[in-house]
Amino acid sequence: MENRILPKALLACAIGLSSAVPAHGQPEASASRAEVKAATREAQKQHRLIPAGEGALHAGIPTAPSSKTRKQRKAETIEARNAGEIAPPGESGGLKASRVATSTKSSRTRAQRKTETLEAAKAKELIPAGEGSNTSRK
Repeated sequence: MENRILPKALLACAIGLSSAVPAHGQPEASASRAEVKAATREAQKQHRLIPAGEGALHAGIPTAPSSKTRKQRKAETIEARNAGEIAPPGESGGLKASRVATSTKSSRTRAQRKTETLEAAKAKELIPAGEGSNTSRK
C-alpha cells in the first residue's frame, strides 16, 4: 500500500518517534512538543509532508506553474472536443460519441419540417398518436 496517504499528524508523530530512537536501538527521552513541531515545520518547508485527503499521489513533488493561461487551456479543450478527440463525460461517454458519429445532419431546416407537418395536418394525413407502426422516423 505505497500510495496510502497519512494525515500530517501521524507523519509528525513518525518523524518525532524516529528522531527519538537512536541508531544503537535504545530509546532516548521522548521528544518534546516543541521538537516535534520544529521537525514538522522543517519537513513542510522541504515539501516532504503528504497532503491530507484522497488523490494526493504526487505528494512532495513541487510542480512548476503552468505556462498557459486559463483561456488558452479552455480554448484548446473546446477545439479538441469539437474535433472529437475528447470523449463526452460520464459512464456512457463512448455511447454518446458513437451515436454522434453515426447520426447524419438533416437536409431540411426546422421551418421546412414544420410547414410540411402543418400541411399534412390540414390534409388529415397525420396518424393519431399511438396508432402508427413502430417504424423509425426519418
